[in-house]
Amino acid sequence: MVVLLAGCSSAEGSDVRPVPVQAPVAKQAGAPACTVTTKLIPSCGAWWGMAPEVFTGGSVEQALHGAESRMGAPVDVLHVYHRGSELFPTGAEVRLARDPARPRLLMVNWKPSLDRTWAEIAQGALDARIDRLAEHLRRTFPERFFLTLHHEPENDVDPSSGSGMGATDYAAMFRHVVLRLREKGVRNAVVVMTYMGAPNWAATSWFEDLYPGDDVVDWVAMDPYADDRVHDFDGLVNKTRKEYPGWPGFYRWMQARFPGKPVMVAEWGVFERPKDRAFKRRFFESVRGQIRRYPQIKALLYFDSPQAPRGDTSFDSDPGAGRAFSELARDRYFRSTPVPRP
Repeated sequence: MVVLLAGCSSAEGSDVRPVPVQAPVAKQAGAPACTVTTKLIPSCGAWWGMAPEVFTGGSVEQALHGAESRMGAPVDVLHVYHRGSELFPTGAEVRLARDPARPRLLMVNWKPSLDRTWAEIAQGALDARIDRLAEHLRRTFPERFFLTLHHEPENDVDPSSGSGMGATDYAAMFRHVVLRLREKGVRNAVVVMTYMGAPNWAATSWFEDLYPGDDVVDWVAMDPYADDRVHDFDGLVNKTRKEYPGWPGFYRWMQARFPGKPVMVAEWGVFERPKDRAFKRRFFESVRGQIRRYPQIKALLYFDSPQAPRGDTSFDSDPGAGRAFSELARDRYFRSTPVPRP
């Protein structure tokens, strides 16, 4: 799914107060403490995150507090979207990250430009914009945060000669932006390469050329959604199609291609099935039952929206689904490692 801009990403203020949510599960006496690496990898379980109440028109604070109240649990990672010359994190995002009662990590999804080609960006067309962002980050937000650039690039690739939007152009753009930010003093960005996670794109001749290099990528991510072909979590993270017999599924591919990198499911969502109202409930139950089969997945970020481009992914559109999602959110697997305090 391609999201140009989440409606809750840039609002600054809100008079909504946080609601009480369940605290992280306490460790048993004598159990080893769970820790977080400099690349924000939790040593136990996985981060629980969300892009909350997207396209509802509320502020990011309203959206997050509303979603946390609805599921009765906090998020570890708040997924926000920015594009073009917007500076991030915003004041509201900083407040949520630094909440003394419940600190959160930020996953910032930035599309640097909607009118420049990847080749132009790689050649320096947006250097002034990148430098301005770097100065803002150095001045306002020294904490570590996740950063992904022009997520889900596959369906924006134009392989024709001279387009400036080829797969190698994307890799060059990604490298240039990351290295420019580092050159300008941004050392706290944990960089994520985010793929769509769809077999049809992975089967293209240029797919492997998208990857910008291990030196500029800390995590790899996918954005799979439960369409009509998907029945459970196993099928979500390892989508295959008979038309592409050589494709093993995204998680399997990531295990083989990036054995040393943590995997993030940066967006995932379950659409309504009018003829099967219990599907969402069963799907969320499958996540809880199957997530431990995928130890390389270290973050799971839901895309919660009543009007996502392909349908309603609200986790509580059905009472049974809401209960199953709340149980998933409170599962010990997602409550093992505390978010580091600023």
